[in-house]
Amino acid sequence: MSTLFISGLTNVETTVAIPGFPLPYAPVHYPFHGIQSTVSGVGVNVAKALHRLGHSVQLHSLIGPDLAGDTVMMAREQTGIPAHGMSRTLSATPQSVILYDPDGRRQIQVDLKECQEMALPDGYESALQQCELAILCNINFSRPLLATAKRLNKLIACDVHVLWDIDDDYNREFMAAADILFLSDEGLDGRPAEAFIRSLAQRYHNRFIIMGCGRNGALLYQSAPDEFFHAPAIAPRGVINTIGAGDALFSAFIHEWLQHGDPRLALRRACLFAGWKIGAVGAADGLPDVKEWQQLLMQYGL
Repeated sequence: MSTLFISGLTNVETTVAIPGFPLPYAPVHYPFHGIQSTVSGVGVNVAKALHRLGHSVQLHSLIGPDLAGDTVMMAREQTGIPAHGMSRTLSATPQSVILYDPDGRRQIQVDLKECQEMALPDGYESALQQCELAILCNINFSRPLLATAKRLNKLIACDVHVLWDIDDDYNREFMAAADILFLSDEGLDGRPAEAFIRSLAQRYHNRFIIMGCGRNGALLYQSAPDEFFHAPAIAPRGVINTIGAGDALFSAFIHEWLQHGDPRLALRRACLFAGWKIGAVGAADGLPDVKEWQQLLMQYGL
C-alpha cells in the first residue's frame, strides 16, 4: 500500500434527519434517533477511507483547543490515524450541521471559524517528501502546499467539489496543479458534462478528471488516450444520506488506481465504494475496511 499526504478540513459534524424539504416551521421537532454527531470534514473523510483501505495516511489540518477539538483527537486515536499533523491553532474547531431527508437530499451549513485565514505550521515538507501522492483539498491552508508538492515532483489529487466556472478564482490554483481532478456535476446547471470537462482539460491539462454525477454514476476523462468513460451508480444498501459520497468516490478511485493503474476499473469500483457508503448516516461512516472491500468486489464481480 501507499504513503499518502492529505491536507484538508476537519470538523465536528451533526446530522439531522428531517421529513423533507422545505422543512415546515415548528418550534420543536423530535426526530428520535435522527440526530448524531461525528468527526468529519473532507480531509477526515478521505483520510479515514484510505486508512481503512490499508494505506499509510498523514492528515494535516487545523482545529481548536476546545471540546470539539478534544473530540477530534479522541476520534483520531480510535481510528488509528496519526495525530501529529493536527494543529490546534484555531480559536475554535470548525463545525457543520447537515439536514437530510428520506430521499437522500441534504443541506449543509458549515462554520469554518477562521480556518480560511490560517496556515499550516512549518514542517509539512518532510511529510510531502515521503509520500507517493499528495491529496490537497481545496481549503486555503492547502494552497501553499501546491507549489511545494510540484517542486518535489509529487502526484497531486484535488477535489474542487461544485464548480460553475472553469475560470473560478478560488479553485484555479488547485485545478492547475492537479494531476487527478475531481468535481461534482451539481454546478453544471444543464450544461453537457463532457463539454464542460473537455474545457477543463484544455485549460488545465490534467491527467484524469472525474466528475461525480450522483444517481447517474460518474464520468472519467483521461488525457492519454483522449477519451471519456462512464460508470453507473450502484447503491447496494439503498440511500440513507448522500453526504460524503463524493469524498468516498474520490478516495476509492485513488486507492484502486494506485493498486492496479486501470482508471476505468478504478472508477467502476469507486462507484461501488461510494454507493455502499451512502447506506450510512454520517459523512465519515459506512466505509468498508480492506477485508469488507474485497468481499464486496467479489460479490459484485469487480
